Amino acid sequence: MQSLHIAWNDVKIRIADRSALIMLLLLPLVLTAILGTALKPIMSNEDSFADTTIGLYTADSDSLARIFEEDVLRKLDFIKIESTNKEENLGKMLKEGKIDVGLSIPTAWSENVKEGKLKEVRLFSNSDKELKAAVIESILTSFVSRVQSVSHTTNVVMADLSTSQAVAAGPGEVTELASTITVELTNQGNEVTPITDRTIGKETVSSMQYYAAAMAAMFLLYNITTGAKSFIKERDLETLARLKISPTSDWSIILGKFLGTLGFACIQFLIFIMGTSLFCKVHWGDNVGQLLAMGGAYAVAVSGLSMLLAGLIKEMRTADLISGIGIQILAFAGGSMLPLSQFPDFLKRLSDVVPNKWALTGFLEIMAGVNWGEILPAIIGLFLVGIAAMLIGTLRLRTR
Repeated sequence: MQSLHIAWNDVKIRIADRSALIMLLLLPLVLTAILGTALKPIMSNEDSFADTTIGLYTADSDSLARIFEEDVLRKLDFIKIESTNKEENLGKMLKEGKIDVGLSIPTAWSENVKEGKLKEVRLFSNSDKELKAAVIESILTSFVSRVQSVSHTTNVVMADLSTSQAVAAGPGEVTELASTITVELTNQGNEVTPITDRTIGKETVSSMQYYAAAMAAMFLLYNITTGAKSFIKERDLETLARLKISPTSDWSIILGKFLGTLGFACIQFLIFIMGTSLFCKVHWGDNVGQLLAMGGAYAVAVSGLSMLLAGLIKEMRTADLISGIGIQILAFAGGSMLPLSQFPDFLKRLSDVVPNKWALTGFLEIMAGVNWGEILPAIIGLFLVGIAAMLIGTLRLRTR
């Protein structure tokens, strides 16, 4: 009860501090709205590749060109085709922005298909459409390779069959068998290879969702220095000394300070969730239990780290320095300022040891709709970090 009384007094003091409320409650909402909107292009690169318009010129009515157009290009949802009757028009259409990529299929494209050789197809593109051109080139290369493989395999099989005793009955049967083999190989080549789609979750996370999670992870970090400052301030004002004279034990005092930081962090998290949901229309996922568990574990982590910091430093100036610089470094390393996907490899490895990165990725996974098994390691890890930091901090504080 003594610990709860101390904790409640700490929470009331922080709620009464208007500057702290603006810093820890209002500012995160404002930054979420600004960053989520302004940095949307960084998080939405896939939107720029939603549609690709191909300018297609075929010199004649070659059967292979028709198959490539009808059975390959037109069956891809992201491709739109603009046909033209002159190859020269492709360059003009490209300059005018009417198409993204141009393809020119030569006369009698399939003329030497039996020899496994196809005439070269010309591809037109601009430097700002290199990615789209590379994808279309890959599709074309894949189709040509498949045609050449089928042709080569058919030739090899027919060469063996023509000398086999099994087909000695007559050339008519060989011809019929050749047709059957060719059709069968073609059908096999046209089959779509099954691919297992393994994504992080069921939903795609938007830029607004990312920065909501990022701001939650960053601003809850400030409870580390806020809790430590509270302890240092009361020690300087000798409030702690007066508490020690009372029947209150050291463990009760430290536990009360820990619970006070934990209580305010939980309140801050809940207000931020409600604020971003109402004003920024952020969808935090469909599983409220997962969200509360992750938020609670992260609150335990920052509260424990606040006790550890209070046990390691003695002066308020040091706490202010850590609050101004140290928290920003942690926030950057944890992905709150720049998306983790934009990090170089060495920074990605570095971010793995930062607890706020665990919280950020946990929030994002919850938004994406993962199951409990995906986020449970992060929840347990954050909880253990908080408890371990609190115990170490407690031992340091009791020796002073």
